[in-house]
Amino acid sequence: MSAEERRQSAIRAATVEFARGGFEGTSTEAIARRVGVSQPYLFRLFPSKRALFIAAMRHCFNTFDSRMRDAGDGLTGQDAILAMGMAYRELLQKEPALLQFQLQTQATAIDDAEIRQIAHDLWAELWRTVTETSGEDPAEVTRFISVGMLLNVLTAYAVPYVPGEALPQSLHDWAFKT
Repeated sequence: MSAEERRQSAIRAATVEFARGGFEGTSTEAIARRVGVSQPYLFRLFPSKRALFIAAMRHCFNTFDSRMRDAGDGLTGQDAILAMGMAYRELLQKEPALLQFQLQTQATAIDDAEIRQIAHDLWAELWRTVTETSGEDPAEVTRFISVGMLLNVLTAYAVPYVPGEALPQSLHDWAFKT
């Protein structure tokens, strides 16, 4: 395996480990073990735990960004919005570590100015992707992103729901059955 392949493997492993334990609660030893390399070798790939966390952040946001672009490719307006929403939902289901890591990033950003600024910039990039891919106005992009954040909560709490137009009623029905 080349150094670049090991680097990418380390980023994927770090995403999973940081998703579980957050920045403070994750050891580089656990990440190295998951990758199958020594801790000193991990530090040859990344100069610090922080650098690895930032690389994992970029990986997470880039995964969401590329999924949005791919889903909306060739579509516009509500067709693009619907396709991107379904792609996001599928990604949350297939790769739950990405949601966990996203939530850990948000938690870390509260008290860490550097992480907050990088997340701020990556979030703006994702926002631009949704806007440019769909061609929708700021109000619709805000609604789309808001529903995405709601999907994070629904996924994290295992709340059953029906996507699309039926979402509000399905959540209402769920809440009053509980």
